Amino acid sequence: MHPPTAGPGLFILGGIELRGVSDEQRDRLLTQSKVVALLAYLALAPHGRHQRRDRIVGLLWPELDQQHARTALRKAIHLVRGALGSEALLARGDEELALAPNALWCDATDLRDSTDAGRLARAVDLYRGDLMPGFHLAECAEFDAWLEDQRTQALERVVAAAWALAQHLETDSRLTDAAHMARHAARLAWNDERVLRRSLGMLERLGDRAGALRLFDAFARRLRLEYESEPSPETIAVVAALRR
Repeated sequence: MHPPTAGPGLFILGGIELRGVSDEQRDRLLTQSKVVALLAYLALAPHGRHQRRDRIVGLLWPELDQQHARTALRKAIHLVRGALGSEALLARGDEELALAPNALWCDATDLRDSTDAGRLARAVDLYRGDLMPGFHLAECAEFDAWLEDQRTQALERVVAAAWALAQHLETDSRLTDAAHMARHAARLAWNDERVLRRSLGMLERLGDRAGALRLFDAFARRLRLEYESEPSPETIAVVAALRR
């Protein structure tokens, strides 16, 4: 998936990439974990809303006093403007900061906007995996909590989009595509048995009982491997009915 414009693009679903800038500028930003965190935080701000600097320094430099934390933020802003342009970050007074409109496309922001606008297929295409997988800032527990919440929201959005798309495809009698999307939704939310049961029910309606059983078997194996647990009685009952 490529940005809709030729400008810089921040890809944080399934990995962390910055495209549309020189290799030198990209490396200068991506090797600074707190600069990456700053970009992600501003990119995911609802509707591009300005963020208070005291909030940002509290998230990213909680170990520093206010003076040194603000100095660190100014250095990060300088790096971003050097790579993305002097107008990429907008200051509102001395206390608020935001990404300029169209300064930086972000796949996670596009995913959120696409689900809100009902562009279900685009939302599903955008999701390449967890938001900023494995990213962690030492001594920044509040930022890590914010990031985990953003990960959960992104996954919930794409699962809802995939399931809604499966239903639309079934209604349009595009049965093969509907079955594929139902399986995709279940795999995205692999440990959510409610999504699994809905997907099993759709596959049965579409005449793909064998595919439904394969989907369940893969889920059960992974559940035992990762959680040393067994499927719920509700799911077992659904599968027993399928086998009959």
